[in-house]
Amino acid sequence: MPQLDKVLSRLDSGAASQILLDADAPLRLVTPNGEQPIGSQVLTQGQILSLINELAGPDDKPSVVKGSGIRFLYRWNEKDWLVQQEADAPRLRVGIRQWVEKPTPADPTVPEGSRHLRRRATDKPLGSFETSDIARAAMERLLRLQVSRGAADLHLRVGEPPIVRSGGDVVRMPDEAVLDDPAVSGMLWSIMPEKNKAEFDATWDTDFAYEIPGVSRFRVNVLRDRNGMASVIRTIANETVTVEQMGITPEVQQLCHLTKGLVLVTGPTGSGKSTTLCALVDLINRTRSDHIITIEDPIEFVHKSKKCLITQRQVGQHTQSFKSALRAALREDPDIVLVGELRELETIAIAIETAETGHLVFGTLHTSTAAGTVNRIVDQFPADRQEQIRSMLSESLKGVVSQTLCKKIGGGRVAAREILLVNKAVSSLIREGKTVQIPNIIQTQKKLGMETLNDALLGLVKNKSIEAEEAFVKAVEKKEMASKLRALGYNLDGLTSEE
Repeated sequence: MPQLDKVLSRLDSGAASQILLDADAPLRLVTPNGEQPIGSQVLTQGQILSLINELAGPDDKPSVVKGSGIRFLYRWNEKDWLVQQEADAPRLRVGIRQWVEKPTPADPTVPEGSRHLRRRATDKPLGSFETSDIARAAMERLLRLQVSRGAADLHLRVGEPPIVRSGGDVVRMPDEAVLDDPAVSGMLWSIMPEKNKAEFDATWDTDFAYEIPGVSRFRVNVLRDRNGMASVIRTIANETVTVEQMGITPEVQQLCHLTKGLVLVTGPTGSGKSTTLCALVDLINRTRSDHIITIEDPIEFVHKSKKCLITQRQVGQHTQSFKSALRAALREDPDIVLVGELRELETIAIAIETAETGHLVFGTLHTSTAAGTVNRIVDQFPADRQEQIRSMLSESLKGVVSQTLCKKIGGGRVAAREILLVNKAVSSLIREGKTVQIPNIIQTQKKLGMETLNDALLGLVKNKSIEAEEAFVKAVEKKEMASKLRALGYNLDGLTSEE
């Protein structure tokens, strides 16, 4: 529901005659007693245009995008409301009032020649257009193209043709038309669940999953930018992946046989964390007879119970939040709990406590290294709790897999993984706050299955999976990587300035 509908009810009741939206001023009502502000929030020009864009029909949106010449009718509560920009105002000003069916020539506020504002019987409000079968068919055609081309992501933007991320590169789809706002908003609205429509109306951002049976599942993020609605849609494999397909080492696979503890898969956005977790859950599902609870936003990979019983819950659909679902999980007889993202302090604290109380907990963080992961967790807490958290983490943390995706020679992408397996030496470093020494432990304990990110990248260069330049770009410790690559005879001229 457009946000201004709530304010229009004040006009409909007769309490006010007009809504005024001025840039750099609060929203106001024109009443018999003068202008009355609604709230204290000062509106920016962008916020005003976003509010007005929610009322505009397909033919009216171009003027809203330009921020000039705005004048159209909006149908609400079986009445027409005139939305009109004041042309001579020093800054953006838009007024909304009830449209008079037969305005008199003496009314100077009604624009001459405004007959075009009257909607034709065949004109549909935007909401009706967006839920049409035509819009859904157009959206699914693009999603099928995305899958057929093996693209990881599909970007929809006003003023651009559909864009895919293929092999790590952003590529505009050839032979596809430039999208306008009605096309983008129509396609997205046609596949968006009702709950997410309400969330998007309220916050202008939302996430949900969508599936085309027999094709793929998709993770959809919808947002607003300066041109209107936009989206990034990620392909999720229709089938679960295995540890063998992912090339996950036997040492990391052993973490799946633990009865309690915390295992973290970390990395930047789009590094394949969810896919790695999927493979680990699949291994447990095939080899153990336990109860697995997953808490995700949204559910990506759908797991069918094999030897395990699997309960998958989606935040916003099956539970209110990560923390509430994680707290409730303790009363749901779990053996393994997967938390899609450890976003906030309370969720992290409950996850650590859950791991301590005899459960195996898997989670993700947006960190680039194993040592950085420990620091990120500890730094989330107030200073007076950090010593206690270090102590709890030293006992509960069992492993960290920090990964990044690299462009593969010949196309596609491959993961480079830093692997930290927590032993007594690592546990002591965490407890004493000496995480800066963790990379040294990883370097000297390769025989146990540990590996630094630089060594993982170097291994991919040596077996001709990735180029030396790609390894350098993805490395965290660039000076060390540059030195090792030069020792192998690679020329990094033009890149080492990034050191």
